Amino acid sequence: MYHFDPANFNPAAFLAAFGIFIGIGVAVGFAILAVICYLVYKCYAAIPAKHRAMEPEKVWLLMIPCFGIVWNFFVFPGLSKSFKSYFDSVGDATVGDCYAQVALWYCVSSACCIIPCLNYIAGPASLVLFIVYLVKAYELKEKIKS
Repeated sequence: MYHFDPANFNPAAFLAAFGIFIGIGVAVGFAILAVICYLVYKCYAAIPAKHRAMEPEKVWLLMIPCFGIVWNFFVFPGLSKSFKSYFDSVGDATVGDCYAQVALWYCVSSACCIIPCLNYIAGPASLVLFIVYLVKAYELKEKIKS
């Protein structure tokens, strides 16, 4: 069993280990965000250019810390708007609003994640809403291909 001995405590080693732990966490977080940006980029790229609310490359701006919180409100509702524009042009009314409400609620809940105490509710809600939205966006993307 480990017993903490204050006489042998090395603050430099502790800070180095803590810094490595934080660095790995940040790297993993950015890697996950990069995968998310790539998936959303592929959805935008599948939509014909004249129906896109924004160019697919602008999705990568989500990687900018703090700015990504605001940029969510342009990327995800814009994706729904783009899908809706395309499906309206081909006369397909079965897609409804292309999950624009889910996109908006995801953006709101993810923005609420920076508010202390509220983040305990908003965090899991935004994760669920994001997964639902991304699955539905990929269904719409596959519908464009067919």
